[in-house]
Amino acid sequence: MSMPALLAHDLVRTLGSRRVLDGVSLVAAPGQRIGLIGENGTGKTTLLRLLAGADTPDSGSVVRPGSLGFLHQELPFPPAATLTDVLDDALREARSALASLDRLAAAIAADPSTIGTAESGVAGLGSPEELLADYGTWLERAEELAAWDADRRATLVMAGLGLGHLALDRTVGSLSGGERGRLALAALLVRRPAALLLDEPTNHLDDVAAAFLEEELRGLPGTVIVASHDRAFLDAACTDLIDLDPAADGPTRYGGGYTAYQAAKIAERERWQRRFAEEQDELASLRHAASVTAQQVAHGRPPRDSEKMGYGHTAGRVQQQISRRVRNASRRLAELERTQVRKPPKPLCFQPSTLAATSASGLLISLRGVHVPGRLSLDRLDVSAGDRLLITGPNGAGKSTLLTLLAGRLHDSTDAASRCSTDPGLPAETGAVRVAGGAVVEGDVQRRRGLRVALLTQDTVFDRPDVLACDLYAATLGAERAEAVPLSSLGLLPARARTLPAGELSVGQRRRLALALVIADPPELLLLDEPTNHLSPRLADELEDALGTAGPGAVVVASHDRWLRSRWPGHELALRGTV
Repeated sequence: MSMPALLAHDLVRTLGSRRVLDGVSLVAAPGQRIGLIGENGTGKTTLLRLLAGADTPDSGSVVRPGSLGFLHQELPFPPAATLTDVLDDALREARSALASLDRLAAAIAADPSTIGTAESGVAGLGSPEELLADYGTWLERAEELAAWDADRRATLVMAGLGLGHLALDRTVGSLSGGERGRLALAALLVRRPAALLLDEPTNHLDDVAAAFLEEELRGLPGTVIVASHDRAFLDAACTDLIDLDPAADGPTRYGGGYTAYQAAKIAERERWQRRFAEEQDELASLRHAASVTAQQVAHGRPPRDSEKMGYGHTAGRVQQQISRRVRNASRRLAELERTQVRKPPKPLCFQPSTLAATSASGLLISLRGVHVPGRLSLDRLDVSAGDRLLITGPNGAGKSTLLTLLAGRLHDSTDAASRCSTDPGLPAETGAVRVAGGAVVEGDVQRRRGLRVALLTQDTVFDRPDVLACDLYAATLGAERAEAVPLSSLGLLPARARTLPAGELSVGQRRRLALALVIADPPELLLLDEPTNHLSPRLADELEDALGTAGPGAVVVASHDRWLRSRWPGHELALRGTV
């Protein structure tokens, strides 16, 4: 029994007034792990829902294997269900396969002359040939489910996804949102369906859990289709990528992981741009030929003496030539106008002229013996102009707190006892200080007087969600700066999104608008907290390239992004958490 493929043909889906998917087809064979990538809003989640049967296409069809799992759905268990209930349900098919094998084995071992009779104890099981065929079918199914090892694998999967410490009598309702997401993923991995559909599966996973998931997916015999922004995951886990971003011939499938996709995408874009330019040149030439050139013979040369005697005859021949040229040019023009490749849309590429201001030099900020109880503990940190610093560490280690402290989002407090040193070049903050939330900062905080800092936080909230994105941009920066650096020039928002109220933007678009606001007027110190969150893989690549550019301004980034961290060109500060 071979696992069936997952097939989709010519899927069309319109949401509201926007056609999200327009004729998408795919074949996902067993053993293939296909990643769906593209800008937010290109239809990744919509396609997964159609493939899973959670949504119905306007037209087109899907052929699914009988066993299918979809991560995007909520856990199908009430809050009172225990972890044991969830795992028992995930193991049900494997245990059923083993029970069927035991039942058939007992029948085969019985006296052949009594098979199918009441004396055998296995009445109704059929002839010996039918028993052997059924046994072979269930044996293959048990092998696909790795049924003999299923209970041990369930324990390993729970541990690998960071759930091994949870008591099995814990209820679903008592888990955090991240734990419930990981439990849903664990249940699917334990179940091993013939087709597995995953929407952003590395959310809520640390490095160890993400690596474990990649290894598990590589070992599955069935089909895996996953939508993800995690470039390291796409590179490690996928055999193919489907890019849903606009392309000359629609969604394009690429063999290999993310590294192979990067190279292929660059070459494809160049071919598309070259083809469009060549066709536009030909169109201009044909239009000229149809309206001007075809009307001329010998470019206005006066008739020769030898031609004057037969002018009438020659004129007729000339008119025939003109008519033929006009017809040929018009025919080719009409054909090319009908079939021409459309203009490649301007890519959302992060291309600011500079990330940081050029006036600063030397040491910008210095921390000594800084301690925020329960949130951050740091012996020493100096940030100078031109630095590229990456801050890493587990959740709760204090990455966001440190960025807030570097941003100077502090206020004086007379009831705390922190000591601030003085330095002629780096006047210290006066008095004890607190970070946002009221936590006391203990230690020395020195910063250059008048230092210009910009901070991109993880949560994007605008005070006036009813204001258009373009107007909010202009109001925040001021008319002069907004005119000097137009929002459109940064390539972070498409034209339609720029004319929407900020509150109607998607999470990713709000994030990009916030990013535009902090880079449009470059500071001397740019602080970015998880800057690649909610960005498409390609846009994250562009941002990374810009962040790595050497310059006189300083850039400090806090990130869990494994792809960004593995390619970071500057220094790294690893926080271990507080004691």
